[in-house]
Amino acid sequence: MSSIADTLAESRLLRRRAGTWRIIAFVAAAVAIVAVGARISSEFLRGGAYIARVRVSGVISGQEAQLKAIRDLAKSPASAVLLDLDSPGGTTAGSEELYLALRELAQKKPIAAVVGTMAASGAYIAAIGADRIFVRGNSIVGSIGVIVEFPNFAGLLDKVGVQFEEIKSSPLKAAPNGLTPTSPEARAAMADLVADSYAWFKDLVKTRRAMSDDELAKIDDGRVFSGRQGIGLKLADAIGGEAEAIDWLVKEKGVAKDLPVRDAQPPGAFERFGLGSSLAAAALNAVGWRRAAEFVKEAELDGGDAQSGLMSIWRVDAR
Repeated sequence: MSSIADTLAESRLLRRRAGTWRIIAFVAAAVAIVAVGARISSEFLRGGAYIARVRVSGVISGQEAQLKAIRDLAKSPASAVLLDLDSPGGTTAGSEELYLALRELAQKKPIAAVVGTMAASGAYIAAIGADRIFVRGNSIVGSIGVIVEFPNFAGLLDKVGVQFEEIKSSPLKAAPNGLTPTSPEARAAMADLVADSYAWFKDLVKTRRAMSDDELAKIDDGRVFSGRQGIGLKLADAIGGEAEAIDWLVKEKGVAKDLPVRDAQPPGAFERFGLGSSLAAAALNAVGWRRAAEFVKEAELDGGDAQSGLMSIWRVDAR
């Protein structure tokens, strides 16, 4: 009898403990959901002017989420925009898309670009979409140029006795392909393509930075410059960071003083509302919503991937 009573008592104790943990898990999930709801409400219901911060980092490839965030700012109560740049560039077409979106936004909101470590090549295309460019003394700017790169394995394939055969409508179709020797005609066609985009890039810099032909010739050979050098060469306007950019917006563009600064495109959906994805996922997982927890962990805005094509990018090859 004693053992049966002990077993029953232990069973009741285990049930009570399990029930307690279920309640704790439910409360944790409820707190998480309420926190998200509160953040969403405050995000969408709070009004008033502010300064929007648009971050551009990594390789530029025309990310749709970022472009949408920029377009949406035109209809927002933001009084001005800070373009936070730290990028070596990316695809020429993606950089062009970003530039055009910024110029369209600039018709309605003043934009000040703030360069961190670098705004080179395609990122510099984005920078000149702003009304004024601020740099640190040791920031990297410039790299005015376009490049297309492709590996050629024809020699290696020949050594191992492999031949690549193709049937195509014309000699320049899908050329160069990296598997056969590049013909002079294919090389010339690619050179013409690069030259066309390069001419567009130079003309854009000349127009936006109000440069003469002689001034443009000093900076259009693909090299990079420090922020200090860039100011003297008209690639940038002033030494400074975010504080100096805001001060310029207040003094020169009539933006109200002491406005809050808010990110226009935060890194992830849940981070936007101040709730870490790991906390939300843990709470959902605790109450058995495993699929929802997995979704939360994966919930990130589409950042896009670097694509092939003409590149306006600066890098140092480690060889």
